Amino acid sequence: MTARIIFFAGLILAASGLISPPLALVVGLIYGFSFAMPYPKQTRTASRWLLQASVVGLGFGMNLHQVMRAGGSGFVYTATGIATTMLLGLLIGRLIAVDRKVSFLINVGTAICGGSAIAAVSPIIHADDEEIAVSLGTVFVLNSIALLIFPLIGNALQLTQSQFGLWAALAIHDTSSVVGATAKYGNEALAIGTTVKLARALWIVPIALVTAYMMKSKARVQWPWFILFFCLAAVANTYVPLLAPAYPVLSRLGKLGLTVTLYLIGTGLSMSTLKQVGARPLIQGVLLWAAVAITSLLAIRAGLIVL
Repeated sequence: MTARIIFFAGLILAASGLISPPLALVVGLIYGFSFAMPYPKQTRTASRWLLQASVVGLGFGMNLHQVMRAGGSGFVYTATGIATTMLLGLLIGRLIAVDRKVSFLINVGTAICGGSAIAAVSPIIHADDEEIAVSLGTVFVLNSIALLIFPLIGNALQLTQSQFGLWAALAIHDTSSVVGATAKYGNEALAIGTTVKLARALWIVPIALVTAYMMKSKARVQWPWFILFFCLAAVANTYVPLLAPAYPVLSRLGKLGLTVTLYLIGTGLSMSTLKQVGARPLIQGVLLWAAVAITSLLAIRAGLIVL
C-alpha cells in the first residue's frame, strides 16, 4: 500500500509542473531503487503512449520552417552516424562475446532511437523476452545517465543552443531523454534536438525492412506515425493562426507529459534491472555510446557538423 501511495504522489508531482524533466527522472529512479514497481506492465505501456502524445504536443510550439531546416540538415549526419554506429557496435559485440541478438538490439537502440527501435526490430529477429529486457535495460540505464550529465557538460563547455540540441539528438538514445535534456538547456536546443531526433527515428523503418529482408522474417514493421502528427502540429502552429490561443497550452501539456514519462521510465529501473543486464551488454552499450558521444561532440565543436 505504501509503495502505491508514494508512486502516485510522485506521479502527481511530475504532472504538476513543479519539477523539471531531469528531476522527474531522478524522483522516479529513487522510487525504482527503493520499492518494487506495483504496475510494471501498465507503466511501460503508459510511458510509450504518453511519450508519443507529448512529442505531438511539443510540435504545437515548433515553427515548420525550423523543423524542416533542422531535419534536412541532419539527414547526412544521421545516415552516416547510423551506419558507423551499427558497424562499430557489431565489432565491439563480437570482441567481448555479447549474445548476437542482444548485441544487435543494443546497436539499433544506440544508432537510432533507443527503446522504440529495439521494440520495432525485436520481433523481426525473433528475440525472446530476456534478450529484449537486457537490451532495453542497457539503453535505459545509459539514457538516464545522459539526461542528467549532458546539460552539465554542455554548460561546462559553453555549447550554444544549436550545438547542444544537435549533440543531444545525435548522442542520446531515446527521444524522451533528448527532449528532457534539451528542454533543460533552452527552447532553441529543444526545437533542434527534438526535430533532428525525430528525423533520426524515421530510420526505424528502413532498418527494420532491411533486417526483415536479411532474416527472411514476415513480422510486421511498426511505423512511427506520431512523427507525422508532430509535423502536422508544426504545420498548424505555422499556418493556422485561428487556433493560436490553443498552441501554447498544447505545447505546455506536451512538456508536462514528457516530465511524467521520464518519471515513469525512472520507476521502471531497479537493482534487478542492473543484475539482469549483466556486465558484457552494459560494457558494449557504454563503449558504443561513449564513442558516439565523444566523436559527435568533437565534430560539432570543430564545426564539421552544423545546422
